[in-house]
Amino acid sequence: MAGNTRGTSPAPPKASDDPLATLASLPGVADSVDSVRKGVDRVYGHRIMRRRSNEVTSEAALRGARGSAALSGADWALEEVRRRTDFGVEGEPRTVGAALRLTAEAGQLLSVWRQSPLRVLARLHLVAASGGGRSSDGADGAREPVGTADETVGRPRLAAEAVDEPLIELPLPDADEVAGRLDGLSRLLLTGTDAPALVTAAVVHGELLALRPFATCNGLVARAAERIVLIGSGLDPKSICPAEVGHAELGRAAYVAALDGYVSGTPEGVAAWIAHCGRAVELGVRESTAVCEALQRGAA
Repeated sequence: MAGNTRGTSPAPPKASDDPLATLASLPGVADSVDSVRKGVDRVYGHRIMRRRSNEVTSEAALRGARGSAALSGADWALEEVRRRTDFGVEGEPRTVGAALRLTAEAGQLLSVWRQSPLRVLARLHLVAASGGGRSSDGADGAREPVGTADETVGRPRLAAEAVDEPLIELPLPDADEVAGRLDGLSRLLLTGTDAPALVTAAVVHGELLALRPFATCNGLVARAAERIVLIGSGLDPKSICPAEVGHAELGRAAYVAALDGYVSGTPEGVAAWIAHCGRAVELGVRESTAVCEALQRGAA
């Protein structure tokens, strides 16, 4: 998958053989892309990033996980997430634990994403829904969570299988539509695109929320996939601009309203969703800029 780096302007949209790039011409999208790029460039240029970027990355991961969990109903204080080492198998602790595991996993899946986005999505769901217990070595050298007996874990849902995603109340596509659209999304990503990274990330995020392909944890997986696109595209290679922070700060109502626009399929609605995702990245930039300033002062 191709995308613009931080230092380049968005490529002009191509013809319909690159539908993601075509979205760059929607009203307001170029402005959102440009604003995000400038914001990301500024935080990458901070003097702290030359010496302590690993610390900023770690803090961004923690804050991103907290934000994603908040959108899935577990709105914990940052310090509570930081201090906890035990996460249960039910309720809010499980949600927070899943968000933390996904954030840690995302950066390790970039090479696989470029070859098989669907395999990565299955892996993300496995990591999120496993409950996180002990691990064992898988045949491919990966560390596989133990205790994933639920047959719905790690695969798209089948016909008549229920979905537990209380935040999203949109009509639920049937299993055949889910399979077709996931395949189409995968082919788009594997073909490559000249779309700006923000556009690609927003579409991946929006499609997964609209489809809710898994029985659980769809929001967590969608936001982790958005993170993977932003990292792998070169826009945020050190993963220091947690969009999840911005999505949480903008609020659940705004998140759902923007998603409604995306699902409508209208140019205005899709553009509004992309702009919403762009604003989320910018708020993530602001969060990490504050972390850099705190590190510089010796306060964090």
